Amino acid sequence: MSLNGSQTLKKALDILFVLGEAETPLSVSEIAQRASIPESTVYRLLQTLENNGIIERKSKGQITLGLRILELARSLTQQMDRYLNVIARPIMEKITEKTNETSILAVRSGIEVICIESIASSRLIRFAIENGRLLPLHRGASGKIILAYENEKIVEQVLQKLSSEQEKKQLISELEKIRKQGYCITIGEVDSDICGISAPIFNYQGRVVASLTVAGPVERIDLEARENIVSVITDAAHQVSQKFIETATF
Repeated sequence: MSLNGSQTLKKALDILFVLGEAETPLSVSEIAQRASIPESTVYRLLQTLENNGIIERKSKGQITLGLRILELARSLTQQMDRYLNVIARPIMEKITEKTNETSILAVRSGIEVICIESIASSRLIRFAIENGRLLPLHRGASGKIILAYENEKIVEQVLQKLSSEQEKKQLISELEKIRKQGYCITIGEVDSDICGISAPIFNYQGRVVASLTVAGPVERIDLEARENIVSVITDAAHQVSQKFIETATF
């Protein structure tokens, strides 16, 4: 690719990043200002992107990402989930073997998290969760650990859903604590009498992509058991992160 071609591609990508970060449709002048690109260049690149379904023009010259790029994003998410499943499952089997409790792999979906893999404990009394189950992003260890490392935009969306200022302050304080310690412990926040202990999984850019969780009856996961599980789950999450990074950058 020529130098001019590389510069053109970079500008087109800058436009897509601007549109992706915007919460509402933007005009050509707003895109030009945010991307630091001349309006004439933005207009020309938008025509090409529109012809390929990457962006769409709404009423009154407002521009958004098009369905084509959203389809690509969904495909990428599905591929990432499959990669994570393949990478995480053998490690999760070892987690469940070591702790004798259920292990869970979850990813964010909007302001919720979705279970994409789980390894159930062999005990008669155990925590069970089906793949595809949605959980709150701000309640329960699987969601909170992801939220703690998410960007401000996602955190703000969650905070707007809370009814009181006290709830908002408490959640902000909890997220700060989670980031400092690198793991999350919750009791009875989603399922009563269930203790969840989670650690984050990161990609090569250092962004959180999933959570790894051990969950079981709270009467069985006492303080001593929690210390052991924290060590197991944080080490396992680090292993998954490293393998995921190696796969993505191969």
